[in-house]
Amino acid sequence: MTSTTPSVDVEVSVGALRGITTDGIHRFLGIPYAQPPIGDLRFAAPQPREAWEGVREATAFGPAAPQTAYPGEIGELLPSVDGWGEDMLTVNVWAPADATAAPVVLWLHGGALERGSASLSGYDGSTFARDGIVFASINYRLGSEGFSVLDGAPLNLGLRDAALALEWVHREIAAFGGDPSRITLMGESAGGALVAALLSRPESARLVAGGIIESGPLEAVAPAKAAAVTRGLAASLGVPATAAAFREVAPERLLQARTDQAKGRSALSGAPSFQLALDPDFLPRSPHEALAEGDVPLLIGTNTDEYRLWFPPAALDAISPVKALLARAALRLPRRAVAAARADAPDASPGEVLGQLLTDRLLRAPLTAVASSRPATTYVFEFAWQSPVRDLRAAHAVELGFVFDNVGERASVSLSGPEAPQELATEMHRAWVSFITDADPGWEPFGAQRLTRIFDTGTRTEPQRRTGVVDALA
Repeated sequence: MTSTTPSVDVEVSVGALRGITTDGIHRFLGIPYAQPPIGDLRFAAPQPREAWEGVREATAFGPAAPQTAYPGEIGELLPSVDGWGEDMLTVNVWAPADATAAPVVLWLHGGALERGSASLSGYDGSTFARDGIVFASINYRLGSEGFSVLDGAPLNLGLRDAALALEWVHREIAAFGGDPSRITLMGESAGGALVAALLSRPESARLVAGGIIESGPLEAVAPAKAAAVTRGLAASLGVPATAAAFREVAPERLLQARTDQAKGRSALSGAPSFQLALDPDFLPRSPHEALAEGDVPLLIGTNTDEYRLWFPPAALDAISPVKALLARAALRLPRRAVAAARADAPDASPGEVLGQLLTDRLLRAPLTAVASSRPATTYVFEFAWQSPVRDLRAAHAVELGFVFDNVGERASVSLSGPEAPQELATEMHRAWVSFITDADPGWEPFGAQRLTRIFDTGTRTEPQRRTGVVDALA
């Protein structure tokens, strides 16, 4: 039976907040950590929130950043945000009612840097708070608003939002019972990329005790390359790629231009995507280089069949041997890596081999290079449980319901089906809680033996699998 207390108040540096308590967990939602990025602050660096008078209600999520729903078949699997608004730069906190100097985790959601929100039900922090952790999550600017490359605007605005939010958590989390010296950053997909980027910045890394990266790309690219999306949008809109010009374009019009730009294109056809850009003032080194020298414990991993979320079965079947050959040539995939991928899965179709190669180049090869070279303790995992839904198998994002221990939640059921094993969710969630609490998830660190935790119906620790491909891609 759910027990709810009408309200609970806390005081942060800019004012008082009123949340609610349910089953021994305090919940504060929609707390602004920055000024709304509108008017002159649109396409500008985030500014700390000004103080307010009185008690601010913190019982509902803040609005999401401007975005559109996922298109096509992927939209049937991943939840979308119903609406968005101006006051989007907010943080949410779930805390045990009796928390005192408790470990803290800051969650950064994924969505290819252009979709997602902390308000999605699959990201509810109650299960972490239940297990003694103060759980915080944030919204940050997305898509054109957060990752355009414009004259007159700072680069990586969404990342700058996340950095400011981390500063907010470090400064304010003690009011909720958290220990600011025990903050673990945690993110999946694009959120994992942001975690990697924050850990690459000394100014942010000094505020962090550990990091968790699930299926996160680790590379930041040159601004000229990151600008491909922006150049295309500016051309289609008939405006220069400047902050002043883009401020005159309504968010709805930018979203429509982006929809038109991506229509009918895929990863194989060269669809431009938003990317983190190298920036001498804010992100001077690519995370895949800086992380190799990092000094905080890291838990990092991927899913066995990441690509199966992005390529539905019909799309994989449509990739003929000739089309796969042309794609491999265009992507400059080494022949040795192709041969190793075929040897690992001799019965796989050309599309499946190509999809695995793309996964390994984007995620597993950079992960392996980082884990092999960094001096700090690094734990590696591979999520391998096979979802029966749409032949997803262990696709991108399927692990989320297990990490959050909510495999019965609607978004998780959409990816994993109604009979996902609770015992695996219990085990995986416990490992994440252990890492956040004690910097040790319960298995041996990655080292010369490349020990990796394989999360499956028979979870085990063994040397990294399919090393021929990742070594050929190094």
